[in-house]
Amino acid sequence: MTKPPTPGNKNLEESFDKSGEHISPQLSSETKNYLIDIDGTITKDIPNKEPERMVNCEPFQDALETINNWYDQGHIITFFTSRTEETRSITETWLNKHGFKYHGILMNKPRGGNYHWIDNHLVKATRYKGKFSEMIIEKKDIEVFVD
Repeated sequence: MTKPPTPGNKNLEESFDKSGEHISPQLSSETKNYLIDIDGTITKDIPNKEPERMVNCEPFQDALETINNWYDQGHIITFFTSRTEETRSITETWLNKHGFKYHGILMNKPRGGNYHWIDNHLVKATRYKGKFSEMIIEKKDIEVFVD
């Protein structure tokens, strides 16, 4: 199977800071940039030290359907995993075998959870709790930098 197409510049819009200087382009407001974990989120939680289990595990059906639907709607799908670079081939083969549609894979995500993502772009975090379904807006307390 060939590698999925990379989204082109059609999804990016020119952006400027308050003084009118160019800054990095932004995705259109209609396009979401999904970063999705693999182990424990789209399939069983399998440790890096057991790559033989990665080959034969099954995807969570709701994950496959939901992610492929997002892809078909024009959103960007990138798998962001704690799997090591040594398991990239196994991971790509597994994703393709099961029909996941995606644009990229980022390996070597820091392990251990308790993630604090600091970025100059808006970050929306959704904690996976065992099932992919429709998303709703729910207000939660968050940590922010003091102005």
